[in-house]
Amino acid sequence: MRLLDQQAIDDIALGASLLGSGGGGDPLVGKLMALSAIKTYGPVRMIDASDVPDEALVIPAAMMGAPMVLSEKIPNGQEFIRAFQALGKYLGKEVYATMPIEAGGVNSMVPIAVAAQLGLPLVDADGMGRAFPELQMVTFHLNGISASPMTMADEKGNNVVLEVINNVWAERIARSVTVTMGASAMIGIYALTGEQLKQHGIHGIVTYSEQIGRTIREAREEGENPLVKLTELTGGFRLFRGKTIDVDRVIRGGFNRGIAIFEGLDEFRGSRLEVEFQNENLIARIDGEYAAMTPDLICLLDMETSVPITADALKYGRRIDLLALPCHPSWRTEEGIRSVGPRYFGYDCDYVPVETMAERRGLA
Repeated sequence: MRLLDQQAIDDIALGASLLGSGGGGDPLVGKLMALSAIKTYGPVRMIDASDVPDEALVIPAAMMGAPMVLSEKIPNGQEFIRAFQALGKYLGKEVYATMPIEAGGVNSMVPIAVAAQLGLPLVDADGMGRAFPELQMVTFHLNGISASPMTMADEKGNNVVLEVINNVWAERIARSVTVTMGASAMIGIYALTGEQLKQHGIHGIVTYSEQIGRTIREAREEGENPLVKLTELTGGFRLFRGKTIDVDRVIRGGFNRGIAIFEGLDEFRGSRLEVEFQNENLIARIDGEYAAMTPDLICLLDMETSVPITADALKYGRRIDLLALPCHPSWRTEEGIRSVGPRYFGYDCDYVPVETMAERRGLA
């Protein structure tokens, strides 16, 4: 057990925004929510998944919707508490702890705010090891755990409890409710026992996010190149450097969707990068050829600072480095690829690991 202070939260927010792979929400909004909560209620206790009793109830807390709307539709802080408490009440069982469902600037921070306000521990685990756009895209779904019942709440005071037949229907119905709520909502979902969490969660993700954030911060403080340190820490591959020349982005169906185009700089001059996203970056093509694809992480970083850039923050002229990271092994199984691979999102290609494509390009 350890206590999360302001510096830890700063580093977690920064590192989780990299693992968000372009999605997961604005890290500034999430960080401000978490910092405000610990300032008011005190620091949060973070525990390891192995410290959770097998029969204890753990409920992840998260934001669902299009991250871009958070810049204008700021949470008031009570909606995620209402969604979280409603699920515990519905299940009729005391909640032992909370945790993130994914890594991302907002969704790594929401559980910290919930834990601070309710005096609960935060478990150092999640269900993705990155961020994905749909509710069934978690390791718990791969292992037969139901998302239902789930609860939803908005800033206006509306609360919803959903009982659905399977996790795909949870996504469909909850997405419709989210759109009605204004394209974002706070949710409680995938209520787990300690035993299920130990078996099927991705452990250590909060600590890993903090390590990534600290690596970026300390490299900048010491005048070193954060990108070099990041590739060493993550086992990632720097695939491109360039300037944003076009962004086509819309909010449709409760998602940020679009494509960003970059022209190459330095050793990549004369090349062209295209990145397509649905909240998260899904596909990267360099000169028309696939360079990285879901479920591997496609991360865009500011060229000067190596601070991760979310898909909703991309704009013309922004200079970026493309860093691609191998995903957690759970996503490279047959069921994992079927659930979150490129064909699921409508791309006519089979999944190829990023390290294989990097080796083909002479970048391994």
